[in-house]
Amino acid sequence: MQIGVCVKQVPAKDAPLAIADNGQWIRETDIGFETNEPDAYALEEALRLKEKHGGEVVAISMGPERVKHTIKEALAKGADRAIHVLDDQFYRLDPLASARSLAAAIEKENFDLILTGLQSDDHGFGQTGVLLAELLGRPHATIIMQIEVIETGLKLKRELEAGWFQWVELPLPAVLTIQSGCNKPRYATLKGIMAAKKKEIAAVPRASLNIPDALTEEIVRIYVPQKTKKTEFIDGTPKEIAAKLVEKLRHEARVL
Repeated sequence: MQIGVCVKQVPAKDAPLAIADNGQWIRETDIGFETNEPDAYALEEALRLKEKHGGEVVAISMGPERVKHTIKEALAKGADRAIHVLDDQFYRLDPLASARSLAAAIEKENFDLILTGLQSDDHGFGQTGVLLAELLGRPHATIIMQIEVIETGLKLKRELEAGWFQWVELPLPAVLTIQSGCNKPRYATLKGIMAAKKKEIAAVPRASLNIPDALTEEIVRIYVPQKTKKTEFIDGTPKEIAAKLVEKLRHEARVL
């Protein structure tokens, strides 16, 4: 089974973010980056399918040169090779432009299955995987918790609302978005890290894909929310505190 996995590099969760001078992105030189957590679950699911059914896992990522760190991490965990769509301004792309770029980069690949995480930790749109399926003309399913390979294709367990699940069947080739927590991502071993140095990373400049730059949305401004509320302590006896609290809830908060 030939499996492509989209892995995105995002700002580290504990990184103190500083806004760039133009107000449209962050100052990347001041922070660290890491693999998007939902994509780590997608990669793990792909590696397990490969171990059970054979084939090849290809990591696919888009971004500047620094993204190679995330790509090499995927290779160290067990991916066989990688495709790097080079673009220094990738953060400006909306989900449709991102999906078009990824589709153009992999259209010559003969993937039986393409996996993505449910959403990214930075923008969090949750649209790229679904749009990628539409552009490639493949059936897709979202919020996948379990994958079983059957004679007619795949049997999938989807997470629904309120603790409900749904089983669906899809033919191959297909595109799936994987829910976080469906497995336990592995760590890269020393052997895997050494092997990753010899694995192929095919660099594809996004400009060479001839993707239209017309965007359906624009980042106007990124800012840190300003605190407008404050904590107020009420002193007195329990009876006095209760009376004051009711008064504030009625006249200030207006919830009574």
